[in-house]
Amino acid sequence: MLRKWNIYFMVAVVCGALSVARAEEGAEAITDPTKVGEDFALQGEYQGNFDLGDGAEQKFGMQVISLGDGKYRGIAYFGGLPGDGWDGFGKLEAESEDRDGVVTLVANEGSAAVKDGVVTIKSVDDQQLGELKKLERKSPTEGEKAPEGAKVLFDGKNADAFEGGKLTDDGLLKGGCKTKDKFKDFTLHLEFRTPYMPKAEGQARGNSGVYLQDRYELQILDSFGLEGLDNECGGFYEKKSPKENMCFPPLAWQTYDIDFTAAKYDGDKKVKPATVTVKHNGVVIHENFELDGPTAGGQEEADTAGPIMLQDHGNPVVFRNIWIVEKKD
Repeated sequence: MLRKWNIYFMVAVVCGALSVARAEEGAEAITDPTKVGEDFALQGEYQGNFDLGDGAEQKFGMQVISLGDGKYRGIAYFGGLPGDGWDGFGKLEAESEDRDGVVTLVANEGSAAVKDGVVTIKSVDDQQLGELKKLERKSPTEGEKAPEGAKVLFDGKNADAFEGGKLTDDGLLKGGCKTKDKFKDFTLHLEFRTPYMPKAEGQARGNSGVYLQDRYELQILDSFGLEGLDNECGGFYEKKSPKENMCFPPLAWQTYDIDFTAAKYDGDKKVKPATVTVKHNGVVIHENFELDGPTAGGQEEADTAGPIMLQDHGNPVVFRNIWIVEKKD
């Protein structure tokens, strides 16, 4: 037991909670994975086991977030990464700098070094306590084909299904558009990618959103390693935080799978709120959540269908593989 608490103490000191808010004006947004620079290489997710002593081990995860200019933030998760074992409360963070290709976090009880796709945890007497290896998670629904009866909204060929739809040079859909068709009850699949903006944070980092019926915003943001709040990725803006922050690193493709039922009316009176279930990268983050009204910027509720709107918030978030299945009454 003492060994276990020593390890917890080591990580607590290494990853002493910090509250950092940084947003440089005009921060560069990189959309080409081949032009990310050296800082990007260490960024990502790592997972492995800690030696707790007496033959016991504990699963342990870490997210390393690039802040630009060789600076990083490390987030430690007891039990594993979000969506893969994290216990929901054992989360600690700290910042460090890259020195000759190694990011090292040091405390009285030991150290954690990030290099070449591996995080090595050592005690103060240089005994190795654990090794975490870098992994690249993918959503189980990435690339999922539209089922029979679905309406394909975007497959990379053109943006004809959207008002104001524009494509990037490599055939991805830009934000700042809405569907020409309107929908009431539906299941929606879409894939999105946030840009790499290491010198920006908060709402200035990969901001966009998908508005259901142009009324309810499900936020899109580079929230990799953040708290998972209602104004971050997976949140219904100012209404509901996701159950878990399932945001992957920037430039990774991510998925939303959304099951939406519109508000019900008796004449002009709303008798039942809109409800929604959302999977982010295959993990349920909202289940039968009742939306008590439109989110900020959304259109007024009514007993009418509405379009799907992809928000342009000034950051080059892009989309692909979007399809929708309308529910029958």
